Amino acid sequence: MKLFLLQPLHLLSSILRPWRQYLLILLLTVFTSLFVLGTPAAYANLNDDKYDGNIFVLYAGNGSLVPPRMTLAQSLKRDKPSILAFYVDDSRDCKEFAIVVSRLQEYYGRAASFITVDVDSLPLKSSYDPSEEGYYYEGVVPQTVILDQEGKVVFNEKGQVKFEAVDDVLREVFDLLPRSESVELKRRSFNEFNTELSE
Repeated sequence: MKLFLLQPLHLLSSILRPWRQYLLILLLTVFTSLFVLGTPAAYANLNDDKYDGNIFVLYAGNGSLVPPRMTLAQSLKRDKPSILAFYVDDSRDCKEFAIVVSRLQEYYGRAASFITVDVDSLPLKSSYDPSEEGYYYEGVVPQTVILDQEGKVVFNEKGQVKFEAVDDVLREVFDLLPRSESVELKRRSFNEFNTELSE
């Protein structure tokens, strides 16, 4: 009687044996491609004008800059200084500048409004109101504009701007000691994309 029960199991095993081999080959192929050959590399690159994703997340490690917490109109109503950073995600210069904006937010983020403006999202209009971001955009990225507490433009620069240049202006806006009279901050690189300022 036991022999009678074992025959169907033996028959089933002989039928499945070739499938087990195929399954084993398939598993070995997948394992080899993932772990031996490696997973596909990410193609994000700081040194090109290709779209990789949001530059503040990828190159500055700071997702809190996008989307901005408030509009320029809201910031002006609160009598807060506003820092406008105009950018596009597919610009090498903007990718490199993202870390500067992130570091500025680190020091002045509680006292000033950081408004990152993707110029591709600006509404197409023939004219803008001074409370709209598009009013200050001059057709070049990156562009940095600082408005003081009264809404007066105190800084407007196109292209790469050093942290220290913007810091000097913000020190005046907030009536802080000039850099020459305070602790000097120096750049320290901690990976391929990011640097930080330290004493």
